[in-house]
Amino acid sequence: MRIALAGLAAALAFALPVSGQEIDTGQAIEDLRVLTTDEMDGRRTGTQGAADARAYLAGRFFMAGLVAFGETFEQPFTYTLHRSSEQLDGINLIGRHGPDDGEGPVLVITAHYDHLGNCGGQICNGADDNASGVAAMLAIADVLRDTPPEHLIIFAALDAEENGLNGARALVADLPVDQDRVVLNINLDMLAINAENELPAAGAFHFPFLRGHIDAIEVAEPTRLIQGYDSSEWGPGGDWTYSSDHAAFHDAGIPWIYYGVDFHEHYHQPTDEFEVVQQDFFLSNAQTVLNAVVYFDERLETIASELEAFRSALPEAEEAHVGEDGRFMKPGME
Repeated sequence: MRIALAGLAAALAFALPVSGQEIDTGQAIEDLRVLTTDEMDGRRTGTQGAADARAYLAGRFFMAGLVAFGETFEQPFTYTLHRSSEQLDGINLIGRHGPDDGEGPVLVITAHYDHLGNCGGQICNGADDNASGVAAMLAIADVLRDTPPEHLIIFAALDAEENGLNGARALVADLPVDQDRVVLNINLDMLAINAENELPAAGAFHFPFLRGHIDAIEVAEPTRLIQGYDSSEWGPGGDWTYSSDHAAFHDAGIPWIYYGVDFHEHYHQPTDEFEVVQQDFFLSNAQTVLNAVVYFDERLETIASELEAFRSALPEAEEAHVGEDGRFMKPGME
């Protein structure tokens, strides 16, 4: 079901967090639309389309009041493709909200902005994958501009996810704060299409202390939140631990929550267009994630303490589930 923009604000007047913070629905839809236009040419890493998307995002970072860690929001990096010696370049965008005392716990929000470019001669615009996640992240940044968080929150629009989670790997390898301070990653990847309005939240299988917190977060209608998709118990293809950028945080031992829908007929197809986005579902998901960010910001010291207790109880660190050459792999890359 689609809702006219004029009625979106009223439609989402329910299920607000206690703080009353609410996303700008019109701006969120506009961001999603712009990122999926043919002018972006599918946002493939290293192309002019990706550069155009990055320029738009840098402008939105500025509008959202995000502060750069250096002279610009850009974090350039070099990587090699899986089973290749060719070096390629990517560029992440990183900004922050909130105070930085150099010591307190940090929350990192991630969403990859790259997509596939052209698929069989057609543009793959990647509306759900992952213009939706980026648009939701921008909506959260807009809210925190007006109501600053208690803790440092890093916003990262990541590049080169589609060819091996390379932007996330670069970010974790070169975080703008001490890695020990990062106590949670919230990763957003595909928030806009599901016939049952189901939004999985993965991660608590690996970090069980998160389960009760995720259950306590207010879920906006019509979203139906499901915890799972983070272990072999979900069957073949049902363990998404290494399916998106949160994998880089996982292998660093940093807790993560991955919000993203199940695979659907438009996944990695030219039909993943703005026109097929379920706007009410996308907006309720963005609101739900905002609720989560507000919730965790208010409890980040608690999360840090629970993480310390969790780590101290582990007999030894889990061995990372990576490829033969030690690189992260998305499904189908083996």
